[in-house]
Amino acid sequence: MLRILIVDDEPLAHEVVITYINECPGLQLVGQCYSGTEALAFVKENPVDLIMLDIEMPVLTGFDFLSLLPEKPQVVITSAYQEYALEGFNMDVSDYLLKPFRFDRFKQAIDKVKQRIHQAKIKEPEVNDQAGNQNIFIKVDRKQVQINLAEISCFEAYGNYVKVWRDRQALLTPKTLTSFEQSLPPSQFVRVHKSAIVNYHMIDYVEGDSLKLTDGKMVAIGKQYKANLVLD
Repeated sequence: MLRILIVDDEPLAHEVVITYINECPGLQLVGQCYSGTEALAFVKENPVDLIMLDIEMPVLTGFDFLSLLPEKPQVVITSAYQEYALEGFNMDVSDYLLKPFRFDRFKQAIDKVKQRIHQAKIKEPEVNDQAGNQNIFIKVDRKQVQINLAEISCFEAYGNYVKVWRDRQALLTPKTLTSFEQSLPPSQFVRVHKSAIVNYHMIDYVEGDSLKLTDGKMVAIGKQYKANLVLD
């Protein structure tokens, strides 16, 4: 199921996209926001696969909003202005829909998004399990570094990168947190926040909306992810 968030200050634009979503199986509308600030608060607490994003909005433009995202999902821009297209594609958006757009053009954009998600999964970090010893290969600078999963305390989103924390030090790799989440063993790692995955075995204690890892690192627990943290 492709989880979609609409971000547009025009109610009519929401109605058009919702109509198209209802015509496509496998799509789920998870939220509607009418400003970039509202959308930032939403994605902080809710998982989203695709954002249908307008550009000209009050306070924060669509591009301002994208630049503030700690982790960017797939994005399709929906704008009445063609002159923003080049900047949009420079920010690696999946597609650019010029308003008003028809259903067939919307469907084409959705197909592009699904293809990009599929390609990202193919490039997921490789997990190697030999003799019960699980290791992960991550790209650091120009090297592929192998790390034992048992040594990793936390994966933390950092813009278009992920910090992989080991021995109180972070390795920076150009991957998304979602790609790690989909490949890591769920019995060992749990996503506790939009921006964090932690090692169950390295949780020292949980208190309120945060937890402390055995390496001393404090991690916030997002409301949307509290149910993932089963400690019984």
